[in-house]
Amino acid sequence: MNIQPRHNISIHYFIILIAVIMLNSCMQTKELPVVKNLDIDKYSGKWYEIARLPNRFEDGLKCVTANYTIKDNGKILVENRGVYIKDSTKTDYAKGIAWQPNSDVPAKLKVRFFWPFRGNYWVLDIDSDYTYVLIGEPKRKYMWILSRSNRMDEDIYNMLLVKARHLGFDTSFIIKTEQDCE
Repeated sequence: MNIQPRHNISIHYFIILIAVIMLNSCMQTKELPVVKNLDIDKYSGKWYEIARLPNRFEDGLKCVTANYTIKDNGKILVENRGVYIKDSTKTDYAKGIAWQPNSDVPAKLKVRFFWPFRGNYWVLDIDSDYTYVLIGEPKRKYMWILSRSNRMDEDIYNMLLVKARHLGFDTSFIIKTEQDCE
């Protein structure tokens, strides 16, 4: 009697699982287009976070803002602030540096909040008046919708969500940021 070991089925499932993971990895690193031109002078200033994909560094925050200031050396001072939802007397603050590593692609910025770690900060969509922006990164793990005011027109918001979905972001987990502090 010839008995086949049961682990052969497990090996087949394991191979399929590895193939799916590899395929998913390839899909997630598909080229992510950015805006062709970015005027960092026009981009600087205060932005309000309207929505984001979940991330651990903003858990439990509302009234999140980002302020970008161009330094004398051409780098960008990044100051993020937020208020804790459970205790609005407490705030969170993060200070970092951003820069444009390739002047030929100004919308692909790098950002660092503590050395040696840095991340991608890519401008995926921005209107001509610099009143709203869609930010993401090539692995599609992080994404933000920002506005110059603490409210955004629903049509613009929905347009940016559709664009984000089209670019491969899973917007089913989107968090709309409460902006009720000002």
